Amino acid sequence: MADIANRNDIVQLMKAFYVKAFADELIGFYFTELTKLDLEKHLPTIADFWETVLLNTGKYQGDPIKVHQHIHELSAFNDGHFNRWVHLFKQTVDELFTGNVAERAKQRAESISTVMKIKLIHQGIQKRQL
Repeated sequence: MADIANRNDIVQLMKAFYVKAFADELIGFYFTELTKLDLEKHLPTIADFWETVLLNTGKYQGDPIKVHQHIHELSAFNDGHFNRWVHLFKQTVDELFTGNVAERAKQRAESISTVMKIKLIHQGIQKRQL
């Protein structure tokens, strides 16, 4: 297996990940029912995001917290949702790639999940308690 080296690798990773995520019994409904995600339309954006994160291209200019805040308001995320997302993401990386960038992808997935949990779940709880 080779390392993640370019956008084509990232697209391959994203397609394989979303096959798992769409079918997952815990988080699949977020993609298939709640947002009815059209992967072909979403793929350029998510590839831009991961290409920026992993290959420093600067292509992604959006706000992933804002996008996920809207989804969280429709059906609240919990720690288990994020843990499953990370598990599926890392599993997919391990099935397809090996190397420094692949390891960085898994590390970044963990850190992104942590930031999302803090901003969407835990800060949201604090705001409701005030």
